[in-house]
Amino acid sequence: MMIILIKYSYLVLYLYLETFPIQRCRNFLKMNKGHSSKQVENIVLVGRTGNGKSATGNSLIGKRVFVSKAHASGVTMKCQAHGAVTKDGHTINVIDTPGLFDLSVSSEFISKEIVRCLTLAEGGIHAAVLVLSARNQITQEEENTLSTLQALFGSEILPYVIVVFTGGDVLEENNETLEEFLRRDCPPFIREVMKRSGNRMVLFDNKSHDDDKKAEQVHKLLSLVDKIRRTNHGQAYTDDAYHEIMAETEKLRKKHEELESKNHSKDVESLMKDQLQALYQENLDRMSNAMNTKLKAALEQGNQNSSAISATVGLLPDGMPTISFSVPMKPLHGGRCSIL
Repeated sequence: MMIILIKYSYLVLYLYLETFPIQRCRNFLKMNKGHSSKQVENIVLVGRTGNGKSATGNSLIGKRVFVSKAHASGVTMKCQAHGAVTKDGHTINVIDTPGLFDLSVSSEFISKEIVRCLTLAEGGIHAAVLVLSARNQITQEEENTLSTLQALFGSEILPYVIVVFTGGDVLEENNETLEEFLRRDCPPFIREVMKRSGNRMVLFDNKSHDDDKKAEQVHKLLSLVDKIRRTNHGQAYTDDAYHEIMAETEKLRKKHEELESKNHSKDVESLMKDQLQALYQENLDRMSNAMNTKLKAALEQGNQNSSAISATVGLLPDGMPTISFSVPMKPLHGGRCSIL
């Protein structure tokens, strides 16, 4: 009997820790519902670990709320949401996600966290911010960006994508603009992302101490969010997975209300709510498993494409062996990105 009680206690604690960030996010949305004439804008940050997702989130919020790699050995491993009302009146809900292209993180974990991300984006996604770095070298994993985004968020997410390039301080030191950087160093997948996301891009310097500069780059990003909303007639992005998650969440809320309307003892009511929560989590896990299947298929397809490399072995004049590789790539049209 004692073992059962201990296991039950751990289950309750686990469910509390899993849903606490969601409840905190909903509390913020409720408190700020009438604070601004504009609707809350859900901004989801995605990208590789080390590209500056969390630092960009901190720039948007206006203070350090997300743990960034530059300030801690640990990085974002759970979806986190923080809200703020900006100086120009935007009410934003910024959602930071784990690194999508981190080889040390399983696709199962990523899928589970993206499902949690969707529960934090109440009302839908107003912008998916893909964070790339002008400082770090593009990795082979990042070349699967398009298929990964579509596997996780649905096939129609790209019209809601904004590309943020961090490392603005590096370009400034080199007296180089973002356009010049992209003309010089533009992998094919970036050109495709830019093309399919309407060439929406912003350069961020998350290390700057210049308040005017920080305000300007945030303003540029939020202006692009407004542009996306106008283009999509004010409709946030949702897909089948989102609607299914919201339906389960609404079902849970109604069952909680039904329980509270009955005259159960506090202990019985608490036990029944925990059982409902466990069932809710089980349904979310089922959805994350379905998402994981899509993500694995996308990653496997990307790996097959990247493995289509031919090798030729030969000898140098001095008799030393040499090997050359041929990697199939799309033409770069003169090496320039199709940008503004």
